Amino acid sequence: MIAPNADARHYRVEHRTTYKYSDAVTSSYGRAYLTPREFPGQRLLSHEIHIEPTPSDRSIGTDVYGNTTSYFHVTTEHMKLVVTGESVVEVEVPDATAVSATAEPWERSRPSTANGPLAVEFALDLQPPEITSEISAYAAESLTPGRSLLEAVAELNTRIHDDFTYKSGSTTVSTKVADVFAARAGVCQDFARIGAACLRSHGLAARYVSGYLATDPPPGKERMVGADVTHAWSAVWVPGDTAHDRTGHWIGFDPTNDQFADERYVTVAWGRDYADVPPLRGIIYTDAKESSITVSVDVAPVEV
Repeated sequence: MIAPNADARHYRVEHRTTYKYSDAVTSSYGRAYLTPREFPGQRLLSHEIHIEPTPSDRSIGTDVYGNTTSYFHVTTEHMKLVVTGESVVEVEVPDATAVSATAEPWERSRPSTANGPLAVEFALDLQPPEITSEISAYAAESLTPGRSLLEAVAELNTRIHDDFTYKSGSTTVSTKVADVFAARAGVCQDFARIGAACLRSHGLAARYVSGYLATDPPPGKERMVGADVTHAWSAVWVPGDTAHDRTGHWIGFDPTNDQFADERYVTVAWGRDYADVPPLRGIIYTDAKESSITVSVDVAPVEV
C-alpha cells in the first residue's frame, strides 16, 4: 500500500467506454491507454481495468515512451463491449523552481544529443509532415529572438486559445493539423497538436499529453457524475540546469484553457501525437453494419 501525500490532491477517476453493435461480434482485440503514469509530481495509488464480456486473454506492457498499455481479447460473442478504467491518483502542486530554467532564451532549449538525447525525437516533425510554413510563421510571432521560453510559450498558449474556436464534432482523430489551422476550429486534441507543431517548427521539443482535467462545478451546483471528459494538452522540454542532468524536465501547457498544467491535470500517457496514445483502439470481427460509442468520464476529488 502506497502512503498518500496529505499535501497533494487526490482524484478517483472512472473512464467508461461502451461500444454497441447492430449484430454479434465474435472476436474483439483491444489495446487501451487507461493507466495513469507515475513520475515526480504524480503517483498512482490504485488502478483496475474492467472489461465486459470477460476477455479470454489479457496482458499489460510498456511502450517505447514508458506508458502502460493493456491488451485484451474477447472471444465471447457479444453485441456490447464495456471497458472501464478506475484509478486513484495523487497529483502534487507543481514546484515553482521547476520553471527557473524557462527564464533563459528559448533558443537554448533546443534539444541535442549532448543536452537532451531523450528529447530529440520530440523536436522532429511527424510522418506525414504536420509542420507547414504557415504554422512556422504563426509560432515565430511568439518565439522572437532572445525571448524567455516561459514568456514565449505563455503567449503562444494564449494566442491559440484566442484565435481558435472550440467546436465539438468539428474534427476527427485523423484530421490534419494544417486543416485545423486553416479552419481555426477544433477540440482539445487539435489545439494540443497545433501547440506541439508550433514549437517543433522552431526546433523545440514538444509532446502530446493525454489525460484528464478535474473541473469544479459552478457556484451553488453539485458535481455531475460522468460529466467530465478526456483531455489533451502539450508539454515543452526544458534542459537540465547542471552538466550532469541530461534529462531535463517538461512543462505542460493547455491551449484549450489558456493555462499551464497544474495539480488539476491527471496524466495518463504521452507521445508525439494522438495516434501514439489513444485511450482505446482495436479490431473486431462482425457482420454488424452499425455501431455506436459512448464515453463517460468522472474525475472526483477524494480524501485518502
